[in-house]
Amino acid sequence: MAQKPSIPKGTRDFGPVEMAKRNYIFNTIREVYALYGFQQIETPAMETLQTLMGKYGEEGDKLLFKVLNSGDFMGKVTEQELQERNALHLAAKLCEKGLRYDLTVPFARYVVMHREELQLPFKRYQIQPVWRADRPQKGRYREFYQCDADVVGSDSLLNEVELMQIVDTVFTRFGIRVQIKINNRKILTGIAEVIGEADKIVDITVAIDKLDKIGIDNVNEELRADGISEEAIARLQPIISLSGTNEEKLQTIAEVLKDSETGLKGVEETRYILNTLATVGLKNEIQLDLTLARGLNYYTGAIFEVKALDVEMGSITGGGRYDNLTGIFGMPGLSGVGISFGADRIYDVLNTLDLYPKDSMNATQILFINFGEQETAYCLPIIYKVREKGFRAEIYPDAAKMKKQMSYANAKQIPFVALAGENEMNEGKITLKNMETGEQQLLTPDELISRL
Repeated sequence: MAQKPSIPKGTRDFGPVEMAKRNYIFNTIREVYALYGFQQIETPAMETLQTLMGKYGEEGDKLLFKVLNSGDFMGKVTEQELQERNALHLAAKLCEKGLRYDLTVPFARYVVMHREELQLPFKRYQIQPVWRADRPQKGRYREFYQCDADVVGSDSLLNEVELMQIVDTVFTRFGIRVQIKINNRKILTGIAEVIGEADKIVDITVAIDKLDKIGIDNVNEELRADGISEEAIARLQPIISLSGTNEEKLQTIAEVLKDSETGLKGVEETRYILNTLATVGLKNEIQLDLTLARGLNYYTGAIFEVKALDVEMGSITGGGRYDNLTGIFGMPGLSGVGISFGADRIYDVLNTLDLYPKDSMNATQILFINFGEQETAYCLPIIYKVREKGFRAEIYPDAAKMKKQMSYANAKQIPFVALAGENEMNEGKITLKNMETGEQQLLTPDELISRL
């Protein structure tokens, strides 16, 4: 007996209903990006490991899916190397390519390769899948879509303001209540300086970024394991547990960071973003969260994260400023800032809250019953007219029993059924049945279209 097929853990199939929902998500995000002047690009699923490695920190590098070289991929490996079983060394010989981990690093590579063709500032958006060799769990998948928007070639904080407006607009259109969290990597760098651990900034940010997931005690244990002193950990506690309004937090942290030029620069940038957003008015709350770190090493300024308020779910959008990412590819000094919507998590939130509009499903609106060859020949020109007016119509392909055809309409939740038998054909009309109410009307083709 043939083995039942399966799919890899952390991946999902999407049927017609799911795809209609996903396209509603993608189309909504596309429309809002376009409102703000962003243009779409795409990059390959595979990038060279040279492009990907070293851009996501040590933890991120471990989560890269590597692709075996084509042909005799073992050809360059010696017996001694096999016996030594050095995984990293072997991977370097066996694999030259990997599946992209996110869309930001491929975008930076794209900018460097196409610099001469681009008008700066360049505002791009990209909606494509990414892959991470992560442990699958609720809301976390190994293959998932990101919907990114980035601006490169501008240092202006107005870009951050507009990205927050985009986030607010998208979730307002979805009907999802969210909290937008904001912080600044310069503030985090300043904190590391004032607690006397400036050289441990990466360890500190990676640890405190897990505060929501593992709690303060486990964060402190991780800090100790990274060699952070007890004195520094003690000085960190009141900073990461600050409460109050955004302005009160900014005043307090500005006082704490008064001896850190970098930290005060982060406070100034954050205050500008928050004050400017206050003048345009957001429909969702924006909160300064000093524990927000976003573990990726390439962020250098403002960082953002979005959480749904009515569903237990991880971050559904995130992003930030990365002033030196393209420098890794030989183009220093090109600043960028971007956001990424987690489409798969948004999909789960919309499902949980049942927020999909009915007309987003793009299902068939009218089914023409097939009574035989003559009746089908009569219906086809009418179906053509119906489709020409933009209505989604289909005809049942076989002259099956009426019960079977009506069951098909019910199963697909088709709201109208059209019937044309001998009587209708003699009168040049169609019987239209409302599947919800059971009401039937005898109509001309033009009346049918008006009724729809």
